Amino acid sequence: MTLKVFVMSDGTGRTAEGALKSAMAQFGEIDTEINIRAQVRTEKQVEKIIDEAKTHNGFVVHTFVSKDLRDRILALGRLNDVETIDLMGPLLAQLSRQLEFSPMETPGLFRKLNRAYFQRIEAMEFAFRHDDGNRVEEIHKGEIVLIGVSRTFKTPLSIYLAFKGWRVANVPIILGLEPPEKLFNLEDMFVFGLTTSPRNLAELRSVRDLHLGGSTGHYSELDHVRSELRYAKTVFSRIPDCQVIDVSNKPIEEIASDILARIKSRSGRTRPNR
Repeated sequence: MTLKVFVMSDGTGRTAEGALKSAMAQFGEIDTEINIRAQVRTEKQVEKIIDEAKTHNGFVVHTFVSKDLRDRILALGRLNDVETIDLMGPLLAQLSRQLEFSPMETPGLFRKLNRAYFQRIEAMEFAFRHDDGNRVEEIHKGEIVLIGVSRTFKTPLSIYLAFKGWRVANVPIILGLEPPEKLFNLEDMFVFGLTTSPRNLAELRSVRDLHLGGSTGHYSELDHVRSELRYAKTVFSRIPDCQVIDVSNKPIEEIASDILARIKSRSGRTRPNR
């Protein structure tokens, strides 16, 4: 399999290409196709290259002096599940710290130039703090909310999306219990209801029930599972703009891609308006 790398630059791209080749030499003989995209100056050009990288399942290495373009690449890469590697931003940040002088004369430049790193760390922390309905009173501080009954992959999806830089909370739907009022009053957020086929869910739960020595009661019984999923459906219908995703027999990566595609198509935003 050929590894496709797209080198993006506002100049010739030779600096990034040279650094990439030197780094790749440390990994032995790997079939690599390097695609140079030079003289990139606009967001429209950036968007086209990100789409190209996504189509070819590749990743992007870039050297941009413009912070706005670096931020745009980060946002589009995150949205399209395309890995992006910023060679210029961290270098400028380190030089700024060593020289004690900001090239943009902007306080806190080191943190801003390392936005991708800090954004990912903050997203992971947010996902852990807001897992399984915890701190539901502050989920409005996130970007994505996942809701569903037990074993619909809410937690692994939250962690996967957090690793991509999204602030995700997840809230369980429990039969017979009214969901937190906060769920029905979320503005400018992406809310996804996760569902699955009753039989698949019952099979998943039976494995857990077996692991716990059969102590989960009606948890894995098909009729009970059907009732839970019907109840969850009524909850989804009460939440404004909640989009329902069937996770039956799908890997986490595929579900996450579906979520990101829906976010992208919903007015073309890379993140909710704040």
